[in-house]
Amino acid sequence: MENVRIETRDGVAIITVDRPKVLNALNAQTVQEINEAFEQARADESVKAVILTGGGEKAFVAGADIGELAKMTPITGKATSEKGQAVFASIERFPKPVIAAINGFALGGGCELALACHIRIASDRAQLGLPEVTLGIIPGYGGTQRMARLLGKGKALELILTGDRIPAAEAERIGLVNKVVAAEELMNVAMEMAKKIASRGPLAVRAAIEAVMSGSEMPLDEGFFLEATLFGLLASTEDMKEGMGAFLEKRAAQFKGV
Repeated sequence: MENVRIETRDGVAIITVDRPKVLNALNAQTVQEINEAFEQARADESVKAVILTGGGEKAFVAGADIGELAKMTPITGKATSEKGQAVFASIERFPKPVIAAINGFALGGGCELALACHIRIASDRAQLGLPEVTLGIIPGYGGTQRMARLLGKGKALELILTGDRIPAAEAERIGLVNKVVAAEELMNVAMEMAKKIASRGPLAVRAAIEAVMSGSEMPLDEGFFLEATLFGLLASTEDMKEGMGAFLEKRAAQFKGV
């Protein structure tokens, strides 16, 4: 891969969008390479969590490659949107926790990429926004849907229709990011959280992701049914026996994912 790097440390895959000269802008190749990196992390049984970040010091992902988008036709534009939506949806449904370490600009497609992650931690230097309307288009990689579901229609429409970018502190206040930390501490904080989650029962973590991500799109009764079903399935696992046994014996659990 030319534009995306993946490395694994202590059971955590760090996926870096690495095009710093263009502020890690998303072109078609980069979107495909992000997908490939996540497929590698999915297949690697040693990986228990993923951190997604941007190369360099200025940007997480500053948006799409405008030179590429400017050449769109109605047909290729729809195909571009559908491809991005599919890749970002696979991140949202990823069975291992995905933490966005937002180290700078997360605009347009970059903000949409962060929205697809399960948890978002931002540097105090980060800025987020969906400025597509300033280019005569709308967010096309799921941003209109995820932002409305996360923030509510009113706040989502305010940000999408104005195209304004907001600082990290404001993003935290409205719930767009989980927490804001000093820039120099960003990766340490993200790694600490990733390792903490990785120490938990992997089957339980996977079930919790499914319950929240799938259940939140269902009517409440169906969400309850999904939760109860997953809860019951976990009762058949060795991990449940180990977790509860460790609690009763006052020792650290040794989960095996079975």
